[in-house]
Amino acid sequence: MPQLLLELLSEEIPARMQGAAARDLERLAREGLTAAELPFERMRAFAGPRRLTLVVDGLPAAQGDRVEERKGPRIGAPEAALAGFLRSTGVARGDLVERDGVYFATLRHAGRPTSEIIAEMVESIVRGFPWPKSMVWGVGKLRWVRPLQRILCVFDRHVVPLDIDGIVAADLSDGHRFMGEVRPFRARDFDEYREALAGHFVVLDAEARKARILEAARAVCAARGLELVDDAGLLDEVAGLTEWPNAILGDMDDAFLELPPEVIRTSMRVNQRYFAVRQPITGALAPHFVVVANIEAADGGALIAAGNARVLSARLSDARFFWEQDQKVRLEDRLEKLKGVTFHAKLGTMYERVERIEALAWELASSLGADADRAALAGRLAKADLACGMVGEFPELQGVMGGYYARLEGLGDDVADAVSQHYKPLGPSDTLPGAPIAAAVALADKLDTLIGFFAIGEVPTGSRDPYALRRAALGVIRIILDAQRSIGLKALIAKAFVRNEENYGWSRHAPKARAGMTAAEAASHVAGEITGFLAERLKVMLREQGARHDLVDAVFALGDDDLVRVMRRIEALERFLASEDGANLLAGQKRAGNILAAEAKKGPLPEGAPQALPGAPFEEAALIQALVAAQAKVATELAAEDFAGAMLALAGLRAPVDAFFDKVLVNSDEPGERANRLKLLGGVRALMQQVADFSQVSG
Repeated sequence: MPQLLLELLSEEIPARMQGAAARDLERLAREGLTAAELPFERMRAFAGPRRLTLVVDGLPAAQGDRVEERKGPRIGAPEAALAGFLRSTGVARGDLVERDGVYFATLRHAGRPTSEIIAEMVESIVRGFPWPKSMVWGVGKLRWVRPLQRILCVFDRHVVPLDIDGIVAADLSDGHRFMGEVRPFRARDFDEYREALAGHFVVLDAEARKARILEAARAVCAARGLELVDDAGLLDEVAGLTEWPNAILGDMDDAFLELPPEVIRTSMRVNQRYFAVRQPITGALAPHFVVVANIEAADGGALIAAGNARVLSARLSDARFFWEQDQKVRLEDRLEKLKGVTFHAKLGTMYERVERIEALAWELASSLGADADRAALAGRLAKADLACGMVGEFPELQGVMGGYYARLEGLGDDVADAVSQHYKPLGPSDTLPGAPIAAAVALADKLDTLIGFFAIGEVPTGSRDPYALRRAALGVIRIILDAQRSIGLKALIAKAFVRNEENYGWSRHAPKARAGMTAAEAASHVAGEITGFLAERLKVMLREQGARHDLVDAVFALGDDDLVRVMRRIEALERFLASEDGANLLAGQKRAGNILAAEAKKGPLPEGAPQALPGAPFEEAALIQALVAAQAKVATELAAEDFAGAMLALAGLRAPVDAFFDKVLVNSDEPGERANRLKLLGGVRALMQQVADFSQVSG
């Protein structure tokens, strides 16, 4: 069946935009073809430094004929309404069909040639393409990421008639900008196109470019007995910068290896897009780099390597200057500069943030098994490197450089590690801070972020999260769960809020929801908001791990803010509900809940403990006895935080509850019996809710 081939050739497309652009092109084309009721077999999109390409296989030559039934006015409606319906449909009155008291018109639409629909679709895509940033050029009004130069658009080997602001579609494209023949080549289907591109030194597929880069880079390293330092992010970027990538090994001065390896790699990566190289046995960086050129050099890349080595030498010389100068000033002495650095207009300076982190780290230390004074020192110095020259040049190294300088000052490995690791984890796959002091500072940093922005009402909404609060919350959860330490978050957050409300005037920027609250009331409100936010993040994390998020709701409904204890409750609840006793008791609890809810609508439920009434059924007395025994056992197990034991105690209610519902009528005609049985069901529900809010559990 016919094939559509579309290429949009432009000036260089930023590498960071290419992946999303290919996905958007495919999505928009899919939506357009679906709306036109044009089926297809396969669709593929490609993106590169200069071109977006779409190929759609298995399209029909023309749109199928369509029949549409349109509903009109009711029979007996005013004549004007009927006349308007006839005009809009173009149907004669005698062709209308009456059904269920309503007129219907049948419209028949002849299918249009697919090429006409493609022309309209492509123009719509080009004019409305969702580039993050776009531009106009010349005297035209067309917007594209960079000036659009050519449109190749062929369907069934024929050019699709199309003209967008003077750019007329053809079956022509250009190859590599510098290599091969500069004149355009002709292509009328995808096989011709891909083969011609390769012949004109262009690798179309980004994955193929990445594979080519990796293979060549590893080969040039292996030839010198070295190893490439893999960098997936850099690989993606370089593949977006080159159409015909070629890896070249360059050399640098051994003396630069005295710099921290993070400095060398960052300078290579950020400034020059070079891959680092290491010694295979020791893993230490080697005095070499891999540059990916966009051409095949006649001299094998020697001139390119030499030129890039000179550029890298200049960059690393600057880095060495910063490294040497930074060591002349103690981290403590750099803090004064942070008084002039604004963290956020409503949250004070970076120095004030340092003081908050220091206080939080000191408070958190004992809960995490860390020395409080050492944690406070690390918290105080964690942001000091923001005022150093190296971080000014390479912001990516904040924290890392502070760790190096702390170690050189003799502050100890524990403080140095805490300073260098306090931003961790930076994402769901990042490692966690290792030692207790590092965990305390990292936790303090993230909690201060959450408390501050929740205090001024800057909370995430929908997909908008400009201050990365979701990431901070996930970091808090992961650090606490990894440490397996109990921390009362609500009290800690409320205390920090009140302290900083007084010191920094957050009340001046409070959202309307807290208007008129006292500091204590506002602190409680913010603490509740943040713990609720953490609960939502924990649900997301557990759902991604395949766990049931309704169990998180059931446990968080108890108001417990100790994440370690919450997780233990969730794990115990999950095991309990997986058992036959747990599943059946859940069903019984829901039945009891439904009865109590129905009775509550009639009036207040009876209160107090149920009694073993004379003449009561055996099953009623047995459940009362089982409830009393379970209450004592559950209280003991919960006091010991043995949640599995508490669940086991609840399991003992399963058989008595089943028998009670099977043999006893709750809504007895005798008021005393009815009240006693409602008290009994209320007691069962109340006991189970000490362990979890089972009403939140689905099933």
